[in-house]
Amino acid sequence: MIVTFPHYETNRLRRSGQLRPEREILRVAAKRLAIQLYNPLMLFDSLAIVGVGLIGGSVGLAAKARAATRHVVGIGRNADTLAQARSLGVIDEFSTDLAAVASADMVVFCSPVDQIARQAREAASHSKPGVLFTDAGSTKANIVRDLERQLPPHIRFVGAHPLAGSEKQGAENARVDLFQDRVCVITPTAITDIAATERVSLFWQALGCKVKRLTPEEHDLALATTSHLPHFVAALLAGQLSEKWREFTATGFRDTTRIAAGDPALWTAIALENSLAVSHAFDQFAKQMDKLREAVLKSDGESVNHLLTEAKKVRDALGS
Repeated sequence: MIVTFPHYETNRLRRSGQLRPEREILRVAAKRLAIQLYNPLMLFDSLAIVGVGLIGGSVGLAAKARAATRHVVGIGRNADTLAQARSLGVIDEFSTDLAAVASADMVVFCSPVDQIARQAREAASHSKPGVLFTDAGSTKANIVRDLERQLPPHIRFVGAHPLAGSEKQGAENARVDLFQDRVCVITPTAITDIAATERVSLFWQALGCKVKRLTPEEHDLALATTSHLPHFVAALLAGQLSEKWREFTATGFRDTTRIAAGDPALWTAIALENSLAVSHAFDQFAKQMDKLREAVLKSDGESVNHLLTEAKKVRDALGS
């Protein structure tokens, strides 16, 4: 925390014999000179979050706890769940109307990926000049392409995706440390405002993230393999379990299928928004499945062992 006050005040205190320990000097000087303390991490005075679920709620908690903003407005469709989020301290006030972004210096869209572009376009008509838009969507190419073409010039948008979350939903599961030491990918393009890119980067860093940059297309290819494919594989694995075998599931099956408990509507939107990259990931996975199936059918233990050994090396390298 930084405070500045004129040298004459320090000198006056010293001459009068009232020079006290540093903390007391700051307190007395601030009181006498009506100085407001300035926190260098206070990036935005007012933050609006559209979509106050697990991710949006965690953004609100972290932004306030880390002094990245003074005030958080939550915007969503359900007034009851928004009221609950406010009672939990996730947000300071709420509205079901996107016009509530009017006073915000920054707006973070944490809605399902098929809704973000539409909401941002609508919110833009209510936003003040110079406001900064970003998002937390798991797909980027369509969102970035739509918003860079359609937002008015007084709105600056930088796509982002914090790689954090769980199968749980709702602001009641929000965590202040959800983004700590997690990667956040930002996706500026050749026409993205440079200053806006830096401020968005600083914002996610303030929430605890390690920021990486990719093009929107690179992001979607990477996440199709590292996030989207695992979810759909887990869903298929869970879905093929017949009821008569459920009592025989143990830790391995439950751990492997944990993420299949995620919101089906959200993951349907992700599949459709990132269809080409997800289809490519399916193809690559199917090739590996074919190799393993052929080796098993041929009782080719050497090939089976090789596939499993290579997979173990990759998993071990990821750590816990």
